[in-house]
Amino acid sequence: MDLQKHVQQPDTAPRPDELRASDADRDRIADLLREALAEGRLTADEHAERVEGVLAAKTVGELEVFVRDLPAAHRRRAAPVSAPSRPTVGAIPVDPDDNVVAVFSAASRKGRWRTGRRIHAYAIFGSVELDLSEALFDHQQVVIKAFAVFGSVEVRVPENVSLRGMGGGVLGNFETDTLDATDPDAPVVYVDGWAVLGSVEARARRGKIVADILDKVQRKVDRSMRRHLGH
Repeated sequence: MDLQKHVQQPDTAPRPDELRASDADRDRIADLLREALAEGRLTADEHAERVEGVLAAKTVGELEVFVRDLPAAHRRRAAPVSAPSRPTVGAIPVDPDDNVVAVFSAASRKGRWRTGRRIHAYAIFGSVELDLSEALFDHQQVVIKAFAVFGSVEVRVPENVSLRGMGGGVLGNFETDTLDATDPDAPVVYVDGWAVLGSVEARARRGKIVADILDKVQRKVDRSMRRHLGH
C-alpha cells in the first residue's frame, strides 16, 4: 500500500503578499511615498532610499514594507475587481466604430483620442499601434478586434482599466496580459482576433514613475561606464 497517495499534499498556492509585483504595484507604492515626502512624513534621504527599494522589490509583500508605517497606505489600499471574461451580450455593436488598416505600411491611434465600443485593426504585412494610455473612454466596455497576417498589432492600455484577451494564433503569437482595475466602474478592454504568421500583443503601458526611475538608473549606469572607459 502506497502511503504517499493518501497523504494530503500541502497547499502550494502563493499568499497574496507572495505574488510577483507589477509596474502598477510599484507605481502605487511610489505615489504613497511621494505623498509622504510632501507631507513631511519622510525626509528626502528616506524617500530616496525607499524608492530605490521599491525598484528592487520582487513581490507585493516586499513593496508593502516600504509604506506600512504610512497612514495613506491603509487609507488607499483596495483589492482589484475581477472583470468578466466576455463583454455583456448586446453591449458591443457588430459594426466597428473605427477601422485601423495597415497594408505594407504602418498605422496608429495614440495621444488624446476617443474610443468607440468596437475597433477593428488589420495589419497585413504591416504594423498597427493602438495606444489607449491617454484615450477618452465613452463606454465601459470596448472590444478591439485585431487581425495580424504577416504583420503586428500592438495594443497599450492605461493601468487603471481591466484587460482581457479572447483571440488566438495560427503559426503566430497572440499575447494579452490579464489586468484587473481596482475601480469596479473602470473600463474593460477586450482584445479579440487572430494572429496568422504575425503577432498581436496587448498589455498595460509602464507607469511614468517606474519609467522615470529606470531612466535615472540607466543614466547613472551610462555615466559610470563612460568614467570607467575614460580611464
